[in-house]
Amino acid sequence: MKYLFIESFSIGSHALFANGLKDHSSHTIDLIEMPGENFRWRMLGAALYMAENIPTPDIYDGIIVTDLFNLADFKALMGPRCPPVMVYFHENQLTYPQPVGDKSVFMLGMINITTALAADMVLFNSKMHRDAFLNAVPEFLNRGRDFQPKGIAEKIRQKSNVLYPGITLPLAPEIHFAKQADPPLIIWNHRWGFDKNHQLFFNVLEALQEQGFDFKLALMGENFGKIPEEFFQAQKIFGDKIVAFGYVPSRAEYIDWLKAGTIVISTAVQENFGMSVIEAMIMGCIPLLPNRLAYPEILSEEFHEQFLYKNKYDLIEKLARILSDVTAYEEPGKKLAREMESYLWENVAPGYDNMLEQLAKI
Repeated sequence: MKYLFIESFSIGSHALFANGLKDHSSHTIDLIEMPGENFRWRMLGAALYMAENIPTPDIYDGIIVTDLFNLADFKALMGPRCPPVMVYFHENQLTYPQPVGDKSVFMLGMINITTALAADMVLFNSKMHRDAFLNAVPEFLNRGRDFQPKGIAEKIRQKSNVLYPGITLPLAPEIHFAKQADPPLIIWNHRWGFDKNHQLFFNVLEALQEQGFDFKLALMGENFGKIPEEFFQAQKIFGDKIVAFGYVPSRAEYIDWLKAGTIVISTAVQENFGMSVIEAMIMGCIPLLPNRLAYPEILSEEFHEQFLYKNKYDLIEKLARILSDVTAYEEPGKKLAREMESYLWENVAPGYDNMLEQLAKI
């Protein structure tokens, strides 16, 4: 079959997902990408632009879009020419922590709701994300002063499913081992945004440094606009412990850093899946992740006690244990890496093909 994927915000996990699906599906997927910038304008205007500029829609069995897109506008403009549409929710504006004073929040949240309503099929990247979004819909709509719509969340729920995004990585036998680096290399491979809570990360490392623990630090991840001041402060505090600072545009170089890494840490307050963390785990990094968000869902329960932390003090304690004896984590690290391989595109693509085939029948 033949599908069109419109990615209105092609950067980071959005770009990896779109290209991974295109490359691994057994169906033909034509991909149209817009640069990953000006996300508010993408949500407001991308549909209008695409309705005028996409190829003839009736040659496709279905269309795929993501959450940063106004599908209701698009379908209205396309009319009966529009084939069935699947929307994939990487994130949503209802539950995403918003900067103080952002006046666009309500408008963008409403676009997410109408996009889900207009879609023929809705996919979320985790069960946690699906449930959080659907639970937030009624409260969000009740902010209206009058004529509040009812039953919207249930309508969306009836056509919603969960499919974890695929991970694009090369596999090699040598990646499955706990690293013997002296000192251990800690990986931070998250976007440099407030929702990833880098302040907590730096506070924890500073506490361990004061206790005499030694480590190296690779600060990677995308940054949009101004670099947060805390990262410059970290350069002064940790000095030559920092061996990488800033976004690594080369995918091969980025993977080399993951292979060299010992530990990967997330302190995120918002994370609907955690693609960068899973990449690091597959490459043999020992994870320390919050015992919330999607992480309890992604890791098997047998790994929760070792690798999920409850609060700042639990994170400090568990990180200290790992830094004290990395070799003790070699076997569970290997086992976890093998488990995470279930998220590779080779293993998840058949599920997407099945959903695309169902979409074409709608």
